[in-house]
Amino acid sequence: MRIIKFTTWTLAWLTAFICATWAAGALYFDFPKASAFVAILFVIALLAIVIFVRGKLLKLAIVFGAFAAVVSWWLTLKPSNDREWQPDVAQTAWADINGDEVTIHNVRNCDYRTQTDFTPHWETRTVRLSQITGMDVAINYWGSPWIAHPIVSFQFSDGLPLCFSIETRKTVGQQYSTLEGFYRQYTLIYIVADERDVIRLRTNYRREDVYLYHTLASPAQARQRFREYINTVNVLHENPRWYNAVTSNCTTSIRTQRAVKLRAPWDWRILLNGKADEMLYQDHAIATGGLSFTELKQRSLIDARARAADDDPNFSHLIREGLPK
Repeated sequence: MRIIKFTTWTLAWLTAFICATWAAGALYFDFPKASAFVAILFVIALLAIVIFVRGKLLKLAIVFGAFAAVVSWWLTLKPSNDREWQPDVAQTAWADINGDEVTIHNVRNCDYRTQTDFTPHWETRTVRLSQITGMDVAINYWGSPWIAHPIVSFQFSDGLPLCFSIETRKTVGQQYSTLEGFYRQYTLIYIVADERDVIRLRTNYRREDVYLYHTLASPAQARQRFREYINTVNVLHENPRWYNAVTSNCTTSIRTQRAVKLRAPWDWRILLNGKADEMLYQDHAIATGGLSFTELKQRSLIDARARAADDDPNFSHLIREGLPK
């Protein structure tokens, strides 16, 4: 009985500590004025409560009540599309759908000299749903093997592929911080782009490792997924949404943009998305050519081919040479 009681109180206080820490962070990062002062005052007040208030239950109740109060305020913060955005996220895509024909505005196709020195280009492209032949997924790494960034690319029989990259929309001078990603510092943006932009940026200029896989989605399935992306793009164009490192990031958003009944079962590799390609391999969702996962991943690294192709008009074809279909 003592062990159960000790374990219960330990878990309760651990939960209270996590909630209080998150709340202090929310005040520090998101409170509009004197945020550091407010966050410090919050922490001091909670410490005083823990030290001087009598009764464990009362202490916990106050801590959780303070957490609830911060969450209630935090949820009132609204995102906006009207800010001074960095040039690579200055525009949001949107689309007109007319039967089989989809006209997409603000497709990004920048002219890069370095990863930070580039000329932004925003194009309008018209595609036909009936000409979608399939979809590929690129997984790129910049550090930890556990964390990656997925880019979905749709293939057309009569035109160049179109990529969708779900990213943080940053203002001028803002840098990405994983810690700040847990709070309301960034909005979510769906970048619709040419492969020579969004993939070549990572292989040729950022020098990240990019692995490209052909999914086994049928043309009909690929069209359905394309419509899901387009629907979300249009929603975000009018109604901005906060980015969150856990609940609304580059991978979880792919899952949640689908209707609930169509979503894949939850898998821990959706969150630790550096293992997403392994998950797709085990789920028989990507072409393997009969290779083991290790062999497939080695063959799927496209950096050398991308750097050799560079700004070649056949970039999309050249980076796929030797990949299983």
